[in-house]
Amino acid sequence: MQNQNPMPSTSWLSMTRKTLGLASCLLACWTVTTGAQAALPIQHWTQANGARIYLVESHAIPMVDVQIDIDAGSRRDPSAQAGLASVMAGQMGNGIRAEPQGQGHYPMAMDENQIGEAWADLGASLGISASGDRLSFGLRSLSFADLLDKAVALAARQMAHPAFPEAMWLRDRERFGAAIRESLTKPGTVVQHRFAQAVFGSHPYGQRTTPETLSRIGVQDLHKLHAQSLRACRATVSVVGALTRAQTDALVQRLLAQWPRDAGCQSLPPVPEVAPLTAAQNLNLPFDSAQAHVLMGQPGYKRSDPDFFPLLVGNHILGGGGFVSRLTEQVREKRGLSYSVYSAFSPGLHAGAFTVGLQTRPDQAAQAVAVAQEVVQGFVREGPTEAELRAAKSNLVGGFALRIDSNRKLLDNVANIAWNRLPLDYLSGWTRQIERVTAADIQRAMARVLQPERMVTVVVGGQP
Repeated sequence: MQNQNPMPSTSWLSMTRKTLGLASCLLACWTVTTGAQAALPIQHWTQANGARIYLVESHAIPMVDVQIDIDAGSRRDPSAQAGLASVMAGQMGNGIRAEPQGQGHYPMAMDENQIGEAWADLGASLGISASGDRLSFGLRSLSFADLLDKAVALAARQMAHPAFPEAMWLRDRERFGAAIRESLTKPGTVVQHRFAQAVFGSHPYGQRTTPETLSRIGVQDLHKLHAQSLRACRATVSVVGALTRAQTDALVQRLLAQWPRDAGCQSLPPVPEVAPLTAAQNLNLPFDSAQAHVLMGQPGYKRSDPDFFPLLVGNHILGGGGFVSRLTEQVREKRGLSYSVYSAFSPGLHAGAFTVGLQTRPDQAAQAVAVAQEVVQGFVREGPTEAELRAAKSNLVGGFALRIDSNRKLLDNVANIAWNRLPLDYLSGWTRQIERVTAADIQRAMARVLQPERMVTVVVGGQP
């Protein structure tokens, strides 16, 4: 008797994976030759269910990438259950409940091994993660109709009907708790935790998952958060691939069809803003380590800040440009105090941290901190030189193509536009925005956002 559901042959799976690899290669070549000008028409519309869709059609390769974002990140975790959103996202791959009507490509209940095998058979994948601001689902598949149809069906089931088996969560909870305890024996983890606590205070951005917060999370909490979070009216869907607008609209409808339906879309409760620091704070924590780990900074700015581009260029000059930055020149090149030193902004829905980070010998930690502080103070006070500004602009504009040289990077950019409600021509105008930045713009923006006299400095493993 003929098998009604034959497993794909090894040669077919190999061909699928080779096609995916070839597709990624072709996209990289296409982006380098045409993407530098960022002539990427983004189509945007809103479905009747409220889902907001952003599409970039790319028919050169048979691939589709989809990202669904909803406002259910860790900033909404109860403080006593820090880590809840990330736990839920991770547990959604451990099982799927059966379809009551027994319809569709995947009607039966599936455990984690069966889910993994099903995705491998399709040569496709579904990633689920939670960041500080959002819960994200990422689907990747070849665009061949038979494969994509099954990938969409499996993704829709996994998103809407996770089983959250209790035995799996109890197993993972013990494992995660042990991993956290082990990580706290490392100076890099300790300095990050103390820095976040000092910068953000009671704001959710400063919450950290601990064995204690994990112990307060049960499977009933996962079911409750899942039921509350998934609403099509709150979904932002970004799509890059070989689909037309009509095909994309139908695909998104199928992906979200099993999500809970509400008569209306109620607003989520507001999350408070990050409070500014009122005074400098210096923490020197003893730790037996070969290197002292140093983090210095404060709350920075939100992604919606109108000075985003001056701050981007300014940070590139200060410490985000690698070996051509001021911090590297002063801390590494002139004084040899650290192999690497950097600065970074992490803007989100709220003000993310501005961070200066380095590692150095314990006996040099005080000197390295003093030099880094002096560099930041001078840059905030005076801004960049014209030579530094020209070099930064050339580096950023020249490297723009590398920001969109793969399907993944292109999707990340489209999702950034979608999530932050940026103009649809944001990518095509990116290099022009960089070119418009002046030294005065940078000095003004940095002086407004940064207060060097009120920064947090955490040193783990330095000499007292």
